[in-house]
Amino acid sequence: MLRSFEDIYKVVTEAGTRKKIALAAAHDADALTSAANARKIGLADFILIGNVDEIKKILTDMGENLDDYEYIQTSSDTESANTAAQLVADKKADAPMKGILHTSVFLKGMLNSQLGLVDKKALISQATVLYFEKEDRMMMITDCAINIAPTFEEKMKITQNAVDFARKMQIDTPKVAIVTPLEEVKNSIPSTVEAAMLSKAADRKQIKNCIVDGPLALDNALSLEAAKHKKIESPVAGQADILVMPDLNAGNILDKSLRFFADYRTAGVVLGAKCPLVMTSRSDSAANKLNSIACAMLQAL
Repeated sequence: MLRSFEDIYKVVTEAGTRKKIALAAAHDADALTSAANARKIGLADFILIGNVDEIKKILTDMGENLDDYEYIQTSSDTESANTAAQLVADKKADAPMKGILHTSVFLKGMLNSQLGLVDKKALISQATVLYFEKEDRMMMITDCAINIAPTFEEKMKITQNAVDFARKMQIDTPKVAIVTPLEEVKNSIPSTVEAAMLSKAADRKQIKNCIVDGPLALDNALSLEAAKHKKIESPVAGQADILVMPDLNAGNILDKSLRFFADYRTAGVVLGAKCPLVMTSRSDSAANKLNSIACAMLQAL
């Protein structure tokens, strides 16, 4: 089991399969700092797309050697996203990365059906990978950024996407908590009903290679003590590797709460596409963007 982001760095760099990332709208100090650090520790090389004069000025101010990068001039965020996607489709890059542009613009470029970066039958989803300091281990929260109000069928795919990536992190049989406001099935709270359905779907192997339980409130998913206090018997309670949130609102708020209240180390990953997609919030720190690059490169192994 990979227990830290440093473990992920080590696995990626020791694999010896250094990839190339196309960074869209790269004229941003945090994005370029993460790219520079990723290149220095051997995670990836970069094609920098956007306002090249501004990109080079930022790199120069950082003390970087301009010859260490490739550059492509673009005149808009849309052109930057489309260029990054095209480079991956043409196999001139291995993964696109979101710089200082809106998520919807970036994803629109990636989802261009003519480029074939995403299978038509697949569902892409986002997961936040985090270092859970209290227990010295990694966890995931999904979906915090893409699927707004997923259906039951979409939640099955979101869960499977997260499980598949957890196995990349060497968690062979991830424990998945379907998070709702409470741990009882209530018809008046649809998310609890769907949680029970997802748990049964996993029992019937409709969701593979994992143990799923729900509904579980967040305290029960994270704390064995809380689960025991509420007399909950569960193979997942207090031991969850993956938290599947009821909708994007809940996921996004939890994600940002962990980063801005608790200063957690995190990474954002996009799952379900044919290639890794490095998609972070524009407000993410350079350190968390670096973590996201590492996780994307782990996907590529």
